[in-house]
Amino acid sequence: MATVARQGGLGGKVPPQDRAGPGGSPPGSKQPRRRSFPVWRWAILLIAGVFFLIPLYAGLRFAGLKAFGEVFTYPGFGSAVGLSLRLAVITTILTLVLMVPTTVYVHLRLPQIRRTMEGITILPIVIPPIVLIIGVLKVAPWFLLGTPYLLALVYVILAMPFAYRSLDAGLRAFDLKTMVEASNSLGAGWPTTLWRVVLPNIRTAMLSATVLTVALVLGEFTMASLALYETFPVWIVQFEQNAGPVTTAASLLALFVTWILLMLIVTVGSRSARKRGGAQVALFTVAAPQESSQTTGEPE
Repeated sequence: MATVARQGGLGGKVPPQDRAGPGGSPPGSKQPRRRSFPVWRWAILLIAGVFFLIPLYAGLRFAGLKAFGEVFTYPGFGSAVGLSLRLAVITTILTLVLMVPTTVYVHLRLPQIRRTMEGITILPIVIPPIVLIIGVLKVAPWFLLGTPYLLALVYVILAMPFAYRSLDAGLRAFDLKTMVEASNSLGAGWPTTLWRVVLPNIRTAMLSATVLTVALVLGEFTMASLALYETFPVWIVQFEQNAGPVTTAASLLALFVTWILLMLIVTVGSRSARKRGGAQVALFTVAAPQESSQTTGEPE
């Protein structure tokens, strides 16, 4: 009788709380899933790795280790790199000063024109750079002609699509309107709210925009060449006929530096997101924070 009672009476029905799932676990408990990595994904990774690594290996073998030491002593290298770095700093500052308040204002006051802003910011990618630089040279004021500041202003236009999308992804990662209203209700003005509330939450997005802008400036050739500025890419093209291994080594150095900066973005962004428990921003994407089982699950 005890056995029959334990099994739920004469009908043989087992109470739900006494039923056991596979492996002796309760039926309501979630079984751990084993993550499998399909073969086709390994094949894609292998093909992509071969596609990117073979040209790098060919460039390293062509340049040789000796050429990497000669790059820094080659004529014109220091001035070209210095000009490119100055343009990168000026362009980054102007881009952030213009795009951060604009993007925040659009998110807060004019969310209905976000689609229009996306279309406007994509224009510098659609319009050929040679058309942009010729038009700028025709209408630029006389005090900017012959100065690197003119080229920096043009680079701001080129960097606008990348900066806007990075900042837009960062602002969509948290409830901007609620945080701004809370700051205003506590008596903070707009400059204080922007500096102490908004900017700390889009730090990773600003870092993404900065690195993308720097990478753009360090690799742009067409506008600098037509404007008669010897930036780093122009220096590489001018001297590649006379010193192929040296210019190849310089190109590889620029590529490696860009890779290191991009890895720093991912590292800094991931650590900051883990500390704050917020979303992770990596260049153009936003990874929403994972909610815990206590928040999303059913009440016990």
